[in-house]
Amino acid sequence: MAISNFEQLYSLMSPTLDPTPVVAAGAADVTVLGALRDACDRGWVEPLLAGSESDIRRLADEHEISLTGMAIVDTAEPAAAAVARVRAGRARLLMKGQISTPELMRAILHEQFGLRTGRVICQVVLMEIARDDRRFLLADTGITPRPDLEQKVDILQSALSVARALGEATPRVALLAASEKVTARLPDTLEAAELQNRGEAGEFPGCLVQGPLSFDLAYAAMAGERKGLAGPVTGAADIMLFPDLTSANLTVKAIMYTSDCRFGGVLCGTTCPVIFMSRADDRPTRLRSLALALRLLSQDDRHRICGPKQAASGK
Repeated sequence: MAISNFEQLYSLMSPTLDPTPVVAAGAADVTVLGALRDACDRGWVEPLLAGSESDIRRLADEHEISLTGMAIVDTAEPAAAAVARVRAGRARLLMKGQISTPELMRAILHEQFGLRTGRVICQVVLMEIARDDRRFLLADTGITPRPDLEQKVDILQSALSVARALGEATPRVALLAASEKVTARLPDTLEAAELQNRGEAGEFPGCLVQGPLSFDLAYAAMAGERKGLAGPVTGAADIMLFPDLTSANLTVKAIMYTSDCRFGGVLCGTTCPVIFMSRADDRPTRLRSLALALRLLSQDDRHRICGPKQAASGK
């Protein structure tokens, strides 16, 4: 990954005279308020806080977080109110706060008033492992339970756009499965092999696609040497595409809670990037996710991340 760490990402985000308006759905949370305070002080954003005004002010007072420069949208329906601000052009980013994923997704997916684009909506996480000096993207880690082949193509396109926004000219994509051997007993290996074939045929220009690969083969060159498996992506994946939500969620949370890592996540496939992480995440993680979303928004290819469907199909 061309951007070597989150500090470098932060350094690229200089304050502007026009900070980006961001609306937080479920802002009555100390980590949300703290991260937005940090981003506001850096000159990155102009926050709108959707939620109970009394709860927001109480938490801010209790934790001595200044609300200067922030506006409060007092509402009992923070998801709908936040999405409405995006649709009206009053916010360019949406941030998930202390609100459940189903509640937020109902507002995002609303047929008439949501943020649909025709793309597959997926979560892309940027993971940084300090011990190994490794950075890579993981997708889809939060939305589609069991993507079919064409949905995986669309998720892959979103992850590629994120990688390029982070400066990776030729992203290396690992198509993950439980085994590197193609077998009908593991249908995910068949789909991974099909995607590799389509990549070799030129369907995904400007990247290298290999699969099926187990996680160890995608992550560690030593695993490839020991298993006798080579390839352009083995041990060097910039993107790891998961076969399903269960494997993605378990892998990501295992890394988050057992390794020396830093991470941030966003939703792609919506009309704007959505800062999207767990309600359990801390203040620095929310700030990292916000920085990632701002980077996507600033890039020329952002229409491929958040705009209408291009070549790929999806739901």
